[in-house]
Amino acid sequence: MTAGHLAVIDMQRVFADPASPWAAPRYADAAAGVRSLLPAFAGRVTFTRFLAPERPTGAWRAYYDRWPFALQPPDAELWDLDDEFTHEPDVLDATTFGKWTPELAARLRPDDRLVLAGVSTDCCVLSTALAAADAGTEVVVVADACAGADDDSHLRALQVMDLYRPLIRVTTVADLLMEPG
Repeated sequence: MTAGHLAVIDMQRVFADPASPWAAPRYADAAAGVRSLLPAFAGRVTFTRFLAPERPTGAWRAYYDRWPFALQPPDAELWDLDDEFTHEPDVLDATTFGKWTPELAARLRPDDRLVLAGVSTDCCVLSTALAAADAGTEVVVVADACAGADDDSHLRALQVMDLYRPLIRVTTVADLLMEPG
């Protein structure tokens, strides 16, 4: 068993569907990485969902002016977890890119590290990692269990997060699973 709490960020239909404007091209690769991690974190996994707010405020108004297709209620299909993850019992919703909320923080035990996987590396994973690190939580980002808006953005986001060592560390599924629990 691997130490810490696994947060699987936004493995939703809107990012999995190749026809979606928000599709992550390597979504299937990230999903395979997530599947490999789940057994090692049994009982210590939170899936998150990005949702549009009912009424965007502030800078979010301009964001949703750019992406009006996304202004749909929380029960819209695009916000569903991808089919293979719909059975996950612990799901946390947020209308923000970053998922480091008091609700997610409360799921970690004292001195737990936060292990991150999911999409999009260059948006929601990055925002979550930085906020958690600022709060003093050790963060591990599993590169091959994440996918970005494109390969270059994915790699750049991983490079930026790795600059935050020792607060944030980037690793792979295989290396993480080989670490002593």
